[in-house]
Amino acid sequence: MRIALVLVALVLSSCAGAYHTSSDGRLQTRIDDSYKARDACLARNAAAEGTISLDAGSLAQAAALACTAETDKLIEVSNRDGDPAVANRIRRDSEFRAMGYVLKARGQATSN
Repeated sequence: MRIALVLVALVLSSCAGAYHTSSDGRLQTRIDDSYKARDACLARNAAAEGTISLDAGSLAQAAALACTAETDKLIEVSNRDGDPAVANRIRRDSEFRAMGYVLKARGQATSN
């Protein structure tokens, strides 16, 4: 099970880099800042007090939902062409990363 989770993480992380590379330094900084803000929100919500009784999947979904504004900002700055496939990949990445933060907060993750 853990091996499968690690493999999924590797596949998704390799896809994540495909939509945030830019030769424009200011744009790249905005994208990087948006990633950091989204990830900080996910980590904060995944480790929220009183959530230990929720199953990991439900908590990850709730964390991703709570960070919709940060995810939308990330989509806005990194998907300038408005490609719905890119937006969907970013949203799935947010849900995947939320699960990683949930598992990490519960001491179950091997890496994130």
